Amino acid sequence: MKTKIAIQGVKASFHEEAAYKYFGEEIETIECESFKKTCEMLKQGKADYVVMAIENSIAGSILPNYNLLRDYRFHIIGEVHLNIQQNLLVLPGVKLTDIKFVESHPIAIRQCDEFLSDFADWTIKEGMDTAACAKNIADNQLKNTAAIASTMAAKLYGLEILEKRIETNKKNATRFLILANEVVEQKNANKASLSFQTGNAVGSLANVLQCFAEQNVNLSKIQSMPVVGKRNEYDFYVDVEWKKQSDYDAAIRKVLKHTVNFNIMGEYIKNEKV
Repeated sequence: MKTKIAIQGVKASFHEEAAYKYFGEEIETIECESFKKTCEMLKQGKADYVVMAIENSIAGSILPNYNLLRDYRFHIIGEVHLNIQQNLLVLPGVKLTDIKFVESHPIAIRQCDEFLSDFADWTIKEGMDTAACAKNIADNQLKNTAAIASTMAAKLYGLEILEKRIETNKKNATRFLILANEVVEQKNANKASLSFQTGNAVGSLANVLQCFAEQNVNLSKIQSMPVVGKRNEYDFYVDVEWKKQSDYDAAIRKVLKHTVNFNIMGEYIKNEKV
């Protein structure tokens, strides 16, 4: 039986690409219309894992997904980085002069704003997913509409690539997290995702960060999110990396003295290949 991976979007979406990159080709992807639905699939045991985008090198952190990590408390067992290449897809035979509408995911649209600014007469429409917009064009034979999506989407849905690599920044990459219901112990883990709260006293957060620095543990990311219903209180989400396990263990012991609601969301192997 194939491993089932819940993804946001439809087949040929970047989430499916990320799933194949991490797990290999012998998997079954479960299409979901929202990130929350992917979490429900995992919670109900209908999926073995979730692949969830967490940040993009251009658009930044995907903040609603931090709320899902908080609410569902799944375990992060890995990460995968995907180089995002956006293309303008149309039905075969459609020309630039035929286009009146362009559809894609809001983040994909933002990633291509420089290209789109050259076509002020186009109406930009936001969709659920890049690949879903490509599928919509194919299903409804829309000859006046283009989608911004991947080469995989073009191939799967029988569309032509009218313009290649239209993303503004060619170093456009997205980081995806791999989520599981159970802890998957990983030998040689060298990265962790943590969450915690601190007091409001001067230097409270600085004291925590100093604990990592003193043990040669690198802080690679920090994200704050308001604690729901509590004014001036925040959850801090951090990613840390280390070379010696003993340094990381010592840092955690120190951090515990300066935080509340401390949670190790996952310990896994750093992956930066794009």
